[in-house]
Amino acid sequence: MNPDTTLLIAEDDDGHAALIEKNLRRAGLEKPCHRLRDGQETLDFFLKSDNMVQGKIGHRYLLILDINLPRVNGIEVLRMMKEHEVLKRVPVLMLSTTDDPQEVEACHSLGCNFYLTKPIEPEAFKEAISCLGSFLNFVTVPAIRLVAPSVTALN
Repeated sequence: MNPDTTLLIAEDDDGHAALIEKNLRRAGLEKPCHRLRDGQETLDFFLKSDNMVQGKIGHRYLLILDINLPRVNGIEVLRMMKEHEVLKRVPVLMLSTTDDPQEVEACHSLGCNFYLTKPIEPEAFKEAISCLGSFLNFVTVPAIRLVAPSVTALN
């Protein structure tokens, strides 16, 4: 991943969040990680600040987004981000315990970049995240750019 990329992990389960970060590190991913605990916190991360996006304009983010989040679910977060003129550039990897084809299709239709089913077995989950980390080491992520000075809120 680009040197200035921050990995955002939107996951309400403390154990899953720790496993994700730990196994990404084991795979050699050394980018900064920031944990977000629910969908509203995820939206607030980008939009609740004096600069259009809390993250720096020109910075790069990749979001690992759990679907079953409290307050605002992951599918709604995805929809709102992909409808936003600036945030639609942020790559989003959806993470779910289900591989329901309708849910997978819905997420891709809304603009997710990847959909990863969380294996139920802990060892398989660790292995999946390690493989993801290896993959992410080679991903190039676009920078956040302002499209227009008046872009300040989700549509």
